[in-house]
Amino acid sequence: MYFYTNFPDNNRFRLLKNHTMRFILFLFLFASLPGFISAQSNPGQQYRLLKEVNYVQTKNYYLLTLLEKDAAARKLIEEDPELRKLAASKREQLLESVTNCKNRVSCYTNSLKFSDAEIKNVSGRLRALYQPGNELGTLVKDHLYPSGTYILFNDLPPADLLVKAWEQDAGGINFTIGVYAEGAKPNYPNIDSISFNVSAPFYGAFIHTAADVIAGESEDASLFFAIPLMSALRFLEINERMQAADFEPMEATENKAAVQSIPSINWEQYPYSVILVPGSGPGNATTALSAEAMLRLRLGVIQYKKGMAPFIVVSGGKVHPFKTKYNEAFEMKRYLVETLGIPEKAVIIEPHARHTTTNLRNCARLIYRYGMPFSKPALSSTSRGHSLMISNLLAARCKAELGMVPFTIGQRLTETAVEFYPAIEALQINPKEPMDP
Repeated sequence: MYFYTNFPDNNRFRLLKNHTMRFILFLFLFASLPGFISAQSNPGQQYRLLKEVNYVQTKNYYLLTLLEKDAAARKLIEEDPELRKLAASKREQLLESVTNCKNRVSCYTNSLKFSDAEIKNVSGRLRALYQPGNELGTLVKDHLYPSGTYILFNDLPPADLLVKAWEQDAGGINFTIGVYAEGAKPNYPNIDSISFNVSAPFYGAFIHTAADVIAGESEDASLFFAIPLMSALRFLEINERMQAADFEPMEATENKAAVQSIPSINWEQYPYSVILVPGSGPGNATTALSAEAMLRLRLGVIQYKKGMAPFIVVSGGKVHPFKTKYNEAFEMKRYLVETLGIPEKAVIIEPHARHTTTNLRNCARLIYRYGMPFSKPALSSTSRGHSLMISNLLAARCKAELGMVPFTIGQRLTETAVEFYPAIEALQINPKEPMDP
C-alpha cells in the first residue's frame, strides 16, 4: 500500500512509504490484541436470527438455542466428558426429586435450576473448549457477535463473550423458574406474577406432576442444559406466559404487508423512519382498546398525514389488567385500519412490549431487523404527560431496568411528539422479562 504524491523528491516518497508501513504494522498488532473486535464481529442488519418454532426459547435463550440446533457445536459439547457428566447429574437430581420431594416445592425446583457451582463449571468448560477455528469459535463469530443478542458483551474477547452469554441464559432460566414455579416476585408483580397460589395445599402435588412430566419428556435428552431449559419453558406454558411468541413470525403474519413495502420506500421523502404510538391498557378485562389508546392513535395519524414517516408502529402486548386476553398492538392496528382508514401496509405491530422502556426498545429492534435506515430518527407520538416522561425520565429508567438505554432523545416537535434515535444496544436480550426478552 502506497500513498502516491506529486513530490519529486524520492527521499520524501520513501519517508511516506515507511510511515505507511509502520501504520499498517500498528494496525496488525492492534488487531491481534485480545480485546480487539473486528468490523466483521459487530452486529449487522444483514444477520437473520435463527428461526424456530419455539420463539419463546429462541428469544430468551439464544445461545442455548444455537448450541441445540448447530449440529457441529452440539456434537462438541455432547462429547465433552464434564458436560456429559453434568447432563447425567441433572437427570439424577430430577428423578430423585420426583421420588423423594413429596410436596416440598423448593426440593423440586432446586433440581431443575442451575446451581452456582454448575454455572461456574460450565463457564470453565466452555472457555476450555473454545478455539477460534473450532465449532464454538465459528458459532461465536457467525452468530453471537453479528446477532447483537448479547451486544453489551460484544467488546469482550470471543471466549469471554461465549461465557457471558451462557451465564446470562442460565441466570434467565433460573429467574423464570423462580417466578413461575416458586412464586418469586417478578419486576412488575401486578401484571407478571405467577398464576397459582404457591401456599395452597395442592401446589406441592401440582409441582410434582410438572416435574414428572419434565422427567418423562427429557428421557432422551443429552445436552447439559436440556432439563433446566425445558423446565423454564414448561412453567411459562402452564402459567399462560408464552406471549413472546405472539404473532410470530410477524413478517409473515400481521406485519407482512408493511415489511413487503419497505424496499420500495424512498426514505429521503420522510424526516422520520416510523411514528411510534405506545399503547395504554384498559383498566378492565372486557375493554379491548382504551380511550387513551384511541386518542394516542389519532395523534399519531395526524403526524402520519403530515408525511412525517411512511409507517406507524403500534406497540404494546397483553399487559393490563392482569392476564388480559387483549393484545394492545393488535387492537390498535385494527382501530387504525378499520376506523381511521390507514392502509394496512403502513402499520407495523410490535405486540410484545410490557412497559414504555420496551416500547422504544422493541421499536428500535424492528427498525433494525426489518432493514429500515437505523441512523434515521423516529418519532414518538403519545399523550403529553407520557411524552414528557419519555424525553425526561425514560433513559434513567431504562438504565436501571434494562441495563442500557436503547435510544437517544432528539428534538421535541410538540407537547405530544418527540423524536428519538434508535440505539444498537436495543438488540440485547433481557433475561428477566421472559414474556418480552
